This record gives sequence, C-alpha cells and structure tokens, in this order.
Amino acid sequence: MKPRSPSDALLAAALLAIAALYAWWFRDDAQRTAAWLVLVLPPLLLAPGAWLGGRLSRFWAGVLALFWFSHAVMETWSEPDTRNQGLLLLCLSLVVVFTVSWPALRTRFGRRQPRANG
Repeated sequence: MKPRSPSDALLAAALLAIAALYAWWFRDDAQRTAAWLVLVLPPLLLAPGAWLGGRLSRFWAGVLALFWFSHAVMETWSEPDTRNQGLLLLCLSLVVVFTVSWPALRTRFGRRQPRANG
C-alpha cells in the first residue's frame, strides 16, 4: 500500500527511526521492558497510521514529538555519554514536527488560485 503523500512516508520513516533509536538506546537497561513499552511502542503503533495518512496518527505524533524533543534537549544538555543519541532524537523529533505540520503549512502559504471575474 502506498502512502498518500511524501510527507506521510517521511513521517512514518521518522517514527520508525525514533522507535529503533529508543530500542537501541535502552537495549541493556535494567528496566528495558518498561522503557520499550513507554518509548518504543508508541511510535511503532503510530507509524502504520501515519503511512496511510491518518489524521489521528498525525495528531498524536505531533503531541508526542513535544515529549521527544524535550527528552532530547534534556539528554543532550545533561548527559555527555548520551549526547549523540540526544542529538539524533532532537533531529528526528523536528522531522516529525515539520512533517505533521506540512499539510497545514502548504494550505496556508501555498499558491492561491486566481479568482475568475465574471
């Protein structure tokens, strides 16, 4: 099944990348199961809906992107050992924010069709 638009495909890819990053990041954690349920499962569940252009998936991806962005800034700033993971998560969360916002931005700032006088 094909995505409805390139932004849907990019959003789904970013969500899968976030899930993969968190899975790798917490692979050896003592609370790995809890971390995977809280951090890996949500983007994995949202990715298929985003691929198909679901509005609800886009909405929740945008909401969770705020959490991912905040977590990335915190990790990048405070933990030198996980700075690279934090920077990658920061970039991926911004990709999610922009791809979720893209259809509305395109509608708002896109070219307007001239009105026919007559």
